[in-house]
Amino acid sequence: MKKTLLAIIIIFLSFQNIDAQTTKESKNSYGILFMAGLRYDDLRMCAASPAGVKGGSIADIMFIMKHQLNKNNALSFNLPVMRPILFGIAFKMLQFEPELRYEHSKMINEKMDLVTGGGLGISLHYGPDYQSSVKDPGPSFFAMGPLFSLQTGIAFKKEMTAKSLLSLKAFYIPLFAKDRDTGTVLGGTVSYAIYF
Repeated sequence: MKKTLLAIIIIFLSFQNIDAQTTKESKNSYGILFMAGLRYDDLRMCAASPAGVKGGSIADIMFIMKHQLNKNNALSFNLPVMRPILFGIAFKMLQFEPELRYEHSKMINEKMDLVTGGGLGISLHYGPDYQSSVKDPGPSFFAMGPLFSLQTGIAFKKEMTAKSLLSLKAFYIPLFAKDRDTGTVLGGTVSYAIYF
């Protein structure tokens, strides 16, 4: 009986040790992403462009939730923060584009990784069209569509763990709205992410 009890305790402690190692190896991290770029947009008003201009500059600050699947692969969820709040307060508009990204890393050296991947998200819009200006907005409408992206960049590591990522991203969004032609959004951004 004592031997059986001792064996159960040893097995239980072994599983606890394995579980602790698995938890330790599970790479969940969070971060902040700063993004800026340019886009062509033949549907939505751009707050930084005059009336009639299709597109303009784009910028956002996002909160990142990243899960390391294994040594070379990760999933990252990017939640926009700055643009939805700024557009909502200043322009009474909604532009919200959360995105799930897949990232594949290839080691360059002990301090850097090459990171490539793609993303899938959703774009939500409520506001005027591109023929409007901030001072003279037209009627608001709702539009939505899928967001597709490709990215490449360099991750900077410390103790073999990525602490920041400088990347380039290209994206495409078809936007659908009632009683309007399908909108086309094409663009590119430069971003810098810092992981905690």
